Amino acid sequence: MFAELLTQFLDHLRYERNVSAHTIRNYESDLRQFIDYVAPADENGKRKEPPLAQIDHLTIREWLATLHSDQKRKTSIARKLAALRTFFQFLVREGIAESNPAKIVATPRKEKKLPVHLSIEDAIRFIETPDMETDFGKRDRAILELLYATGVRVSELVNINLRDIDFKNKLLRVFGKRRKERIVPFGDPAAKALQDYLGVREKFLMNAPATKRDAQPLILNYQGTRMTTRSVGRLVEKYIRLCAGIHDISPHALRHSFATHLLDSGADLRDIQELLGHARLSTTQIYTHVSMEKLIEVYDKAHPKA
Repeated sequence: MFAELLTQFLDHLRYERNVSAHTIRNYESDLRQFIDYVAPADENGKRKEPPLAQIDHLTIREWLATLHSDQKRKTSIARKLAALRTFFQFLVREGIAESNPAKIVATPRKEKKLPVHLSIEDAIRFIETPDMETDFGKRDRAILELLYATGVRVSELVNINLRDIDFKNKLLRVFGKRRKERIVPFGDPAAKALQDYLGVREKFLMNAPATKRDAQPLILNYQGTRMTTRSVGRLVEKYIRLCAGIHDISPHALRHSFATHLLDSGADLRDIQELLGHARLSTTQIYTHVSMEKLIEVYDKAHPKA
């Protein structure tokens, strides 16, 4: 029963709600873990599944408690609870379940971590690390320039197509969460890096078999196909090792640096919200804490009575 319901739910997310593949994978993994908890398989792989009505908020709380005992992060536990809420909401809508037991379970309070960002000098030094004498260096420089120039998420970057770039007005069209479209500007350094990469992009494309050759994606891997978020992560790790003095950053750090540097330079928080594609201003406000830390640091260093 559970396997069939899970398949229906995932199809609902994929075809009716247009949820990203990344979110669907996470939800499927989370829900399979819950199914393993309420209906563990025996040595023959068979499950003794309880009636759906027996799964109440206490069952869910007990499962979350086991996750906490296993020292799972609060962010991970909160996501699993969100997956359950969405799953039971779907079952209620379809008339399969009478109520949503996950709805009354409190979400674990997340640890508030300030986003890691680079100084302007380190950001520029990091972005300029790729060797522009090589084809891969030109591609990688374009990736890093775009991440810092636009603040786009890595998942948004890898899904950009050639038609999404407006070189004349230096604008980029990206599709964020829930496929929400937004337009972001980029500057001359990113435009130059893109032009340099496009001069060699055809070489990457020709590495793909004729049957898989797709001329649309902007960022291509060595096989000539669309680059993945994981590949961009490995690329960033590579240049971290090559760039002395910079460590513990992720591709997201360039997005954080983009927002922090804009705020430090006087940009309005609501404009930054629009550029980042945040649905709520409260999400963007975390950067005010980052800037406040910098302000306090400057005060402590400069004020004679500090």
